[in-house]
Amino acid sequence: MFEELQSWLGTMLNPTGRIRRLENNLRFADTFNNRVMLADAYLGVGRVDEAIELYTSSLTGAFTENDYVFRQLIPAYFIKQRYEDLIPLAKKIYNHPEFQRSRGHIQYACALAAVGDSQGAEREFKKMKSRFSAFEARYQYGLFLQRLGRTDEARHIFKEMTEEAPHLSPRERRSNRAWILKAKEESNKSTYSSSV
Repeated sequence: MFEELQSWLGTMLNPTGRIRRLENNLRFADTFNNRVMLADAYLGVGRVDEAIELYTSSLTGAFTENDYVFRQLIPAYFIKQRYEDLIPLAKKIYNHPEFQRSRGHIQYACALAAVGDSQGAEREFKKMKSRFSAFEARYQYGLFLQRLGRTDEARHIFKEMTEEAPHLSPRERRSNRAWILKAKEESNKSTYSSSV
């Protein structure tokens, strides 16, 4: 147990040491697992291009349709605004239950909006919209509606989110704090702009 804690602390305090170790592992044995572990580490420290290169190069042979790699490539492509690459991957894992309530689903909806598929984006945002949950998805949906000029609908979503906050458990409030605060900011902006 102490060794695990020590290893975890070492990784947190010195991620480059962990990356060096993973790079050495890959040089020693070029396996799917070693590629993906190094890609995950690169993605975790913001070396997104290198992560994408390793993820895509690992999709060969028996691993051509690897769901885990697809799930990892989605945020990487999103960061790099490679929406045309993100969308087909999201479609491949779309029916998996874990995708439906994931950040990848939100990024898929945002990617659809970015490539001009407003109907598809709205359909996806609506699937994620439910009271007392999905705060990030609802916030992104509100921003999407604002970009379309549907400010009243956006204002309603932001207001709903801020009104729900006091009814959440302390843990839920903590985990959604950033999205609730952003919704409150947007709600205040739209209230101010409509009163001017």
